[in-house]
Parts: sequence; C-alpha cells; structure tokens
Amino acid sequence: MDLGLDGKRCLVTGSTGGIGLETVRLLVAEGARVVTCGRRGAPGIGEIAHVAADLSQAGGPERVVSATADALSGLDVLVNNVGIARQARFEDVADDEWDGYWQLNVMSYVRTLRSALPHLREDGGAIVNVSSTAGKRPSTGMPHYSVTKAAVLSLSRLVADLYAKDGIRCNAVTPGPTATDAWLGDGGLADQQGDREAVLAKVGAGRPLGRLAQPEEIAAVIVFLCSDRASYVTGAAWSADGGTVPIII
Repeated sequence: MDLGLDGKRCLVTGSTGGIGLETVRLLVAEGARVVTCGRRGAPGIGEIAHVAADLSQAGGPERVVSATADALSGLDVLVNNVGIARQARFEDVADDEWDGYWQLNVMSYVRTLRSALPHLREDGGAIVNVSSTAGKRPSTGMPHYSVTKAAVLSLSRLVADLYAKDGIRCNAVTPGPTATDAWLGDGGLADQQGDREAVLAKVGAGRPLGRLAQPEEIAAVIVFLCSDRASYVTGAAWSADGGTVPIII
C-alpha cells in the first residue's frame, strides 16, 4: 500500500530510540525526508539532519522546528513523541517533579506545535501526538505521567478543531506498555516495581493480547496517521494497547 509519504518533510521528536526511532525507520522506508531530535546523537538511519535539544526548556522546541524547516525547506508532518515516566505514589511526587513532567510531556508539545503551525499551514499537514493508555485511564502508579498524558489528548483535540480549516490534521496515539528502554532499561519501569521478569510477565498478562507491544507496532499506527491514507482522520485518539483500556474511545 502506497501511503503517499514519499518526499514528505517530517520532524520526529524523541527519535533516538524506542517508538520514535521505529517511526523514523518507517517514514524513511516510505520515502519521507526526516529530521530527528533528542538529547543523544543522531540515529543514523537516513535522516536528513539531527538536532540535539532539551525540549523541556523554553526555546528548545522552537529551535528544533526552525532547524527542521531550514533543512527541509518546510514541514509537512510533525510527530511529538518525547516523554518521561516513573513509578511513584501520588503523595510522594513533589511540586518540582510535577512541573518537570508538565514542561517535558506537555509544554514541549505546545511549543513545538505553536512553532510548526506556520509551516504546516502552507500546504496542510499532519500532526501525531504520542500519549498513552494512562491518558485515557490513569495509572495509579504513575500519577504525574497519567495527568500529563491526559493533557496531550485534550491538546490534540483542541489543535484538530482549531486548524482543520487550514488543512491540518491532528491525532493522538495511546500506546500501552511497550518493549522499549522505558520499561526494559536498567532502572526502568519494570525494575522500579520489583523483580524485572516477574513484573514484565504480569504486565504482559494484563493485556488481552497477553504481551507488551513492540515499538514498531506503535510506529506503524503513527505513520499511518501521518499518511495520505488517513486523510479523513482528525481529532482522534487511536488506542494501540493490545486491548488494555476497556472502552471504545
């Protein structure tokens, strides 16, 4: 199936590993021109350019979008993927940590979107914001992550409503637990909950499909929503969670 992404000018944030990296791989395979972004070095899989930045800081998202538009002579597709999570009790999360999560998980999206809109308006464009199942149904073990990811869903619908008239589509994807460093890495979400193998087995068994997602499975949904094949889809929150959230929205 031709997704109509050949030559599309794309920016993917948080794209040096996990879901973001797999999204870049698929976009490049479809012929898209991609700028990557992250705190680490370039992934080196066919991206046009890489911009190192801390997107939690004001000015970082704006610089990334400007560099992307310069490198690609415009912008057609924006994927906001950057984010952070950890296990914590609600009463143990201090104000400064709430603020840090808000700056990275929400305000980086706001600032990137705001900077990208003038470019996306030129020919219409597509935005995909990566949220989480925790944005639809809060995880009691990740309170500040859940609240910020719910904000991403509201932001996505807001942008879809505001800019549909400009030919801009905006959708969200809500992955469930995915086999990335966030879960599998040393000190990651599995380690934070006890015995790694036991935790991963329990988390996998808690999905109707009985396992964690692979990052490429989430990336496939993201890339579809970026594509011309999703030309009549906007304002949606697509679950890619193995059936985790038992509601049809």
